[in-house]
Amino acid sequence: MKVHEFQAKEVLSRYGVTVPDNRVASTPEEAEAAAIELGGGTVVVKAQIHAGGRGKGGGVKVVSNPAEAKAAAEEMLGKPLITHQTGPEGQLVRIVIVEAGMSIASELYAGIVLDRAAEKPAFMASSEGGMEIEVVAENSPEKIIKHWFDTGSGLQPYQARDLAYAIGLEGKQASSAAKFFIQLAKAYVETDASLAEINPLVVTTDGEVMALDAKINFDDNALYRHPDIAEYHDPHEEDPLEVEAQKFDLNYIKLDGNIACMVNGAGLAMATMDLIKYAGGEPANFLDVGGAADVETVSNGFRILMSDENVKVVLINIFGGIVRCDRVALGVVEAMSNVQVDVPVVVRLEGTNAEQASQILNDSDFEFLVAADFKDAAEKAVAALGITPDGEGA
Repeated sequence: MKVHEFQAKEVLSRYGVTVPDNRVASTPEEAEAAAIELGGGTVVVKAQIHAGGRGKGGGVKVVSNPAEAKAAAEEMLGKPLITHQTGPEGQLVRIVIVEAGMSIASELYAGIVLDRAAEKPAFMASSEGGMEIEVVAENSPEKIIKHWFDTGSGLQPYQARDLAYAIGLEGKQASSAAKFFIQLAKAYVETDASLAEINPLVVTTDGEVMALDAKINFDDNALYRHPDIAEYHDPHEEDPLEVEAQKFDLNYIKLDGNIACMVNGAGLAMATMDLIKYAGGEPANFLDVGGAADVETVSNGFRILMSDENVKVVLINIFGGIVRCDRVALGVVEAMSNVQVDVPVVVRLEGTNAEQASQILNDSDFEFLVAADFKDAAEKAVAALGITPDGEGA
């Protein structure tokens, strides 16, 4: 689960990680009042969306007084912010934070991710703060320093000091950074985070080490242990179809293509999308209905697929291992009886009760494009893009 910057900073501050003083605002007037509370001088107004690149998109403004803070908030609130991570449609800005300005001596980077190969969290630090870490990794990988740590004992003091020295800090600054790193690692472990990124991590002219920006993602499967964090969930920041799919425990991710996929099993779903691409098409989504899909699950999945106006073809690719193909077929027929379907539907069913499933589809009142195998299914789906609802070539 992703959270907003101000929420990430709320979590970090509980663990002693230093963050700038800030206020949340949902109206220009609130932004003005926040700037006054913060001293009436220089503040930074930041749009709050679940995407990076806000500064380049005009979502971060440094202003000199409360009136300018109000004007900056008015420019952002209620309007879509477009960054390289939002896509061309952008993301609507509903809240901003107003943050105390500060004098910055240097910008650094600190981040923690789970290294699945090492089976431990990897703490990364770099002197190249303010840049995307992927760019640093590609152009200057030697500038990213890593230490792996055990979740039981946490980041050790010697590791924290080594990271601080490696990114050019000395004396009091190095000591402050080491403490910062240890607390950040503790927050990461104790909140079941999957990512914690401070970019930039700044050193002020007074020598204080502080998280100027903060991004934390949390493991959805562990949120039951953190009801306070679960409350941070903002459905406005997610695709409406993805939010709807979550209600039925469906693993759905919307994509930009026009061939909808309904598959059981994440691996088969990924392979299906790959084969659609190989056949010259573009998948409209990732949808894994799970290994124990029943009629209701399939019906709900189909309804969500058809809610995407970009969908021109549906490809159902089911391998019946745990799930029975006849259950999937019944779900498809029921869904098509309740949902208006005006696009071709390609079906490939193999495995448990596949023959019964084929009979169910054949006996229904709907016309399906039945595929002989996996490759044939993808090719038929791409070819069907040129077929009108009455079955004739477009």
